[in-house]
Amino acid sequence: MTQSVYLADLTWTQAKDLLQSSRKLVLILPLGAVEAHGPHGPLEADTVISLGMCERAARALADDPAVGALLLPPITYGVTRYGAAFPGTIGIRQETLAELILDVCRAAIENGFSRIAVVNNHFEPEQVETIRRVVADVGAAPGVKTAYLDLTRRANAERLGGEFSSGSCHAGRYETSLVLAERPELIDTVVMSRLQPLFVDMPQAIVAGRTDFLAMGMSDAYCGSPSEATAGEGEERFATLAQMLVDLIRDLAEE
Repeated sequence: MTQSVYLADLTWTQAKDLLQSSRKLVLILPLGAVEAHGPHGPLEADTVISLGMCERAARALADDPAVGALLLPPITYGVTRYGAAFPGTIGIRQETLAELILDVCRAAIENGFSRIAVVNNHFEPEQVETIRRVVADVGAAPGVKTAYLDLTRRANAERLGGEFSSGSCHAGRYETSLVLAERPELIDTVVMSRLQPLFVDMPQAIVAGRTDFLAMGMSDAYCGSPSEATAGEGEERFATLAQMLVDLIRDLAEE
């Protein structure tokens, strides 16, 4: 029987065996949010994307004799003030997110897991800043190695296609394609096909002080071109995301 890539699916004895094996084991902590993603996409889109790339990366390492990876249960709530005007959006405070990440990582370390990779697909500035800070703080402890796969960094963003790197990509072609590849039943394709392209430079709008989707002109909680999304493109993006994560995991596994 193939072993699950989820830590929580294992028995405690299986977890003990993994800790005592010669393989360098990295835990992956996926993060997301519960936030409006257009009239066509699910509130959990960011979590779906994080889990999809993490699962693919862990499976890619399943037969590697030197390095392995397991997924922690995801933190599915995030800092979501930009989508707060839309029903169903449920956000938490920065302090709450910081404490959640910190507590989970510390507990994992105390349990013997000293290498942790954090993956996030919800890019609200306060969310990203919080993750960077906490991951750095946790990783400063002796004998501990942590890393955050920050997709907002230019070198990473440029690998994910024109829409993503343009900054006009909330529930657009990029994210909708990924959800179509992973959980197609969650996309209303009829509504998706009717949505007109909408360019909004979200990073620039944030710099200009616009602190919610409505102020950015995103009256339906999307920007980009969702009608152009395909599952095929989503699989291509997942392949890139998973490889980026595999590379990060291998770096963490080095002595």
